[in-house]
Amino acid sequence: MSASSVLKLQKAGFSTEQVEALADFMDTQAASKADLEAAVHKLELGQAGLRKDLDLGLAGVRSEIADVRGELRLLEQRMTVRLGGMLVAAVGVLIAAMRYLPSAGH
Repeated sequence: MSASSVLKLQKAGFSTEQVEALADFMDTQAASKADLEAAVHKLELGQAGLRKDLDLGLAGVRSEIADVRGELRLLEQRMTVRLGGMLVAAVGVLIAAMRYLPSAGH
């Protein structure tokens, strides 16, 4: 508590004992600049830790997305090969049907 605050309290009718008790109470309850700096530092460390955890989590998600994209590319290739195979088989069946089945004109 500042000296001017003590004088104001004494002028307002507070006794010296009351002012001292109030000053002691304020000293134990009020946060000092060092307390605030320590709290800010602790919060900054926590924030840095959270940021690191978030970055690691995002890296994991990006890796999983890349894996899924790779699997989708492989699936697309397999589907293309199967569709091509089915088309070749269908064309072969049509050619065989046209060649070996009797035509309506004969």
